[in-house]
Amino acid sequence: MLVEVWSDIVCPWCYIGKRRLERAIESFQARDGVEVRFRSFELDPGRERRTDEPLDRMLAGKYGVSLEQARGMNDRVTRLAAEEGIPFRLDIARPGNTFDAHRLSHLARGEGLGSELMERLQAGYFCEGAAIGDPEALAGLAIDAGLDEDAVRSTLAADTYSADVREDEALAARLGIRGVPFFVIDQRLGVSGAQEASVLVGALEQAAMEARREAFAAG
Repeated sequence: MLVEVWSDIVCPWCYIGKRRLERAIESFQARDGVEVRFRSFELDPGRERRTDEPLDRMLAGKYGVSLEQARGMNDRVTRLAAEEGIPFRLDIARPGNTFDAHRLSHLARGEGLGSELMERLQAGYFCEGAAIGDPEALAGLAIDAGLDEDAVRSTLAADTYSADVREDEALAARLGIRGVPFFVIDQRLGVSGAQEASVLVGALEQAAMEARREAFAAG
């Protein structure tokens, strides 16, 4: 069973959704046959690579809310992340453009390290204050995840995997995906948002049941 996950590294709900998916798979009877593949989605493709603007101020400007309201949004998602065992530190988060991070995710996918890299990138950004658009910061996180240093640096120095990122984003558009996280299970079932693990388990079971029905009908 293939679970494709459209997400952005700087999306807090994507990190929460990733954790919930992991718990769902652990509860799924056929978990050993599940492959998770992360696909690229940029929430803010026009954002500059690096910025010194604090996350709360950036959110206030983006959504047209007060600084206090933006901080309240961050506090809420931080509490929800803590329930999933993720210690968010949004007060030190360093926003930036995620295109290069997504390019590295395609490198990692080819090496069988897609989940490891996504975890390292998200933990670096949300919990450690890593500048997600900075090439040196990205290189360090990717190497931590087990990727070859030469491959990482050569990827960042060129436009390698740019077309792959754009292909993922184009596919998302064709599927009508407008927000993330978005889960596509076995190309049968779509689930939008960081749903509870129980909901995702139900979706996995439904997709598995449909696959069995099709196999039975085919003889």
